Amino acid sequence: MNLQEIGKLAKEASYELAITETRQKNAALEAIAVALEAHEDEIVAANKEDIQAGVDAGLSPALLDRLLLDGPRLAAIIADLRSVINLSDPVGDEFDSALLENGLKLLKRRVPVGVIGVIYEARPNVTIDIAALCLKTGNASILRGGKETIRSNMVLVKVIQSALVASGLPKTAVQYIENTDRALVGELLKMDQFVDMIIPRGNSGLQQFCKENSTIPVIIGGIGICHLFAEKTADIDKAIAIIENAKVQRPSVCNALDTLLVEQNIAAEFLPKLAARLLPLGVSFVAEEKAKAILGDDARLAEKDDFSTEWLSLTLGIKVVDNLSEALMHIRQHSSEHSDGILTNDFSIANKFINSVNSAAVYVNASTRFTDGSQFGLGAEVAVSTQKLHARGPMGLKELTTYKWIGMGDYLVRN
Repeated sequence: MNLQEIGKLAKEASYELAITETRQKNAALEAIAVALEAHEDEIVAANKEDIQAGVDAGLSPALLDRLLLDGPRLAAIIADLRSVINLSDPVGDEFDSALLENGLKLLKRRVPVGVIGVIYEARPNVTIDIAALCLKTGNASILRGGKETIRSNMVLVKVIQSALVASGLPKTAVQYIENTDRALVGELLKMDQFVDMIIPRGNSGLQQFCKENSTIPVIIGGIGICHLFAEKTADIDKAIAIIENAKVQRPSVCNALDTLLVEQNIAAEFLPKLAARLLPLGVSFVAEEKAKAILGDDARLAEKDDFSTEWLSLTLGIKVVDNLSEALMHIRQHSSEHSDGILTNDFSIANKFINSVNSAAVYVNASTRFTDGSQFGLGAEVAVSTQKLHARGPMGLKELTTYKWIGMGDYLVRN
């Protein structure tokens, strides 16, 4: 496989996409949606092969859940794709215009980034999300999924490319690296003459590897060690309902709850009620000493690195803290700066929490599960960025653009 040729073709496709009208891009997205529906049986069959291979390879239940692409999940992904069609196209938007005293009119105009390289693991839905968001914003994409989802991704990319061609757009607007040799990841990270942005979606090892080896700007994110802090004024029953949703609804994803912090004043009442609610749902507790003393045999004692673990399962870390300051200290030490929240009826405390927690998404009396492109009204997401530049949180259409300065004059020269 010649990655240099893939890069060259992607760059050429990006030039064409950059001047493609919104109407044509939307028509291509609808063609992709229709094609995915028409090939549902083929897609699901390929995914079943990936699932079986994953079972045989001993993949964890969390990874198998991420890998699964059945009929209902495919339908939901297609619905997200169609919602992207209905979103405003940010490309071409003009803002921050000003007329200078020298007669020069200045403005900024949104333009595509160019070529986006995405490296990801057991999530075939990412293939569709990336293709859709990049296409809408006029970006070409080079995709590199993991070996555990190769069959699913091959079918998905074939379907997407056929729809692109039928819509009059270059097939090379979406390309997939079919070879699962990890050495190709290192090569991709050095292709700065063709690729403008790298987005790794996977474990911390992958993200660290990309940071250390890329000559291309890298967007870091997707690792979620998420917290909720139950402050002493919280409505206990309503707070427990939020905790249940954040932990149980889909425990294998990055915005699921990992650690619950409970203020000392309410812990004796709060934790037994929490156990009564969550233990029957299969949740297991890992607790520090104060919480363990209250929960007894319903929890195991936390070990050294437990509170720095993204569980991706029905395990919940629990710690009793003295006050807001101790909660903030714990979050700063252990959070991945993805999604953290507070449960409270005290607005002043909530505001202090918001201002003090340095996470991409901060919640007050709401589940961490909302950190999602679809839930945020973005249609879908290319990633959840936990860094500060150039995008933060769920990355939708606007986050896949940059801008250029445009200066307009009447044959103007500088004095």
